[in-house]
Amino acid sequence: MYSKILQSFLELKKYCKQEEYKGWDPYDGLNSTIFQAMPILPKKRLSRLMWIQFIKKAPLNLRPFLDIEKEYNSKGLALFISGYSKISHIDKFREEALEQIKFLADKVISLRTPGFSGNCWGYNFDWESRAFFQKKYTPTIVATTYVANSLLDAYEITKKEEYLESAISAKDFIISDLNRTYDGSGNFAFSYSPFDHTSVFNASLLGARLLSRVYSYNKEDELINLAKKAVDYCCNFQNPDGSWYYSTLPFHQWIDNFHTGFNLECIYEYGKFSNDDSFKKNFDKGLNYYLQTFFDTQGRSKYYNNSLYPIDIHAPSQLIVTLSKSNQFNEYKELIDRVVTWTISHMQSQKGYFYFQKRKYYTNKIPYMRWSQGWIFYGLSHYLQNALKTESKEKLIDSNYN
Repeated sequence: MYSKILQSFLELKKYCKQEEYKGWDPYDGLNSTIFQAMPILPKKRLSRLMWIQFIKKAPLNLRPFLDIEKEYNSKGLALFISGYSKISHIDKFREEALEQIKFLADKVISLRTPGFSGNCWGYNFDWESRAFFQKKYTPTIVATTYVANSLLDAYEITKKEEYLESAISAKDFIISDLNRTYDGSGNFAFSYSPFDHTSVFNASLLGARLLSRVYSYNKEDELINLAKKAVDYCCNFQNPDGSWYYSTLPFHQWIDNFHTGFNLECIYEYGKFSNDDSFKKNFDKGLNYYLQTFFDTQGRSKYYNNSLYPIDIHAPSQLIVTLSKSNQFNEYKELIDRVVTWTISHMQSQKGYFYFQKRKYYTNKIPYMRWSQGWIFYGLSHYLQNALKTESKEKLIDSNYN
């Protein structure tokens, strides 16, 4: 088992390094120079939305024909930074990991979006969704928190002060630049960006988790007070069975796998960084729902609570991360092994990269860098680090290392 997963990770790592961590994204359709050159369509909301979804759902990769280039994505870089930080604890990976952490961290810092109260990051493409339109590099709570957390991971490995300072600065973006949606008791959700008023549960919880982690460094009471109110808001929207809808908007009333995992991870880590167990019952109920609902006996990861397909690479990756970060990797290792084994067997190409989605009648094999490679790299790095704790280094790092 270990050698198979290690070999899979090595092949993935080799592919990502060869690509220099640049790649396409499921939502980068508006980067097409051909689309942008059209006279009317780029100006119409519906045409932008349809164009993105058409390219995203096409079984073939149309990007080379539509002049969409591979680029760096800040959140993707963050996932690789955090992944390398995990495997830096493995002796034979340490030198390489430190080298890659420096390259990736310096690159992601250079991608900051200027003009806001604190450091912040966005995506490298215009993005039209049902809820809002965002221009390229519009900072979001999701991209910002993943980058800031990765820089804290990098700091804890390298002790480079620039990474710590860059990460802590992101708290000011969250506190000062994001909008808030309040409930009747003073709790609130952070908005997705400075330019909308959505209440997306996983996004707001990511913000709360970062504030609580920064609090663990600087002990600013304001941070933990705000974080608790944001967690309380989201937990009050938890369904009786332990699930959450994606957001409060009427067209966001679905329950899916990996966003549930994000919620649980953030609630648990808020408790860890704040030393506050107020939401333990919410976590326990949510974890039970998550594990009982989204993974079958074959090791397949369901996308929705009521639908297996599409099997998305995000889901098995997040399972490892959720159970690792909540210190339950060993308790559920049999489930993790089953899911990871199925995923490697059915969703990894001979070139090392992982596919985007496996649908009922076809597999979308486009090698997205952020969505697919970054996430499974991050997930498998958690697996290897946890395996190192329970198995001998000789068993884990075998002669297949290269």
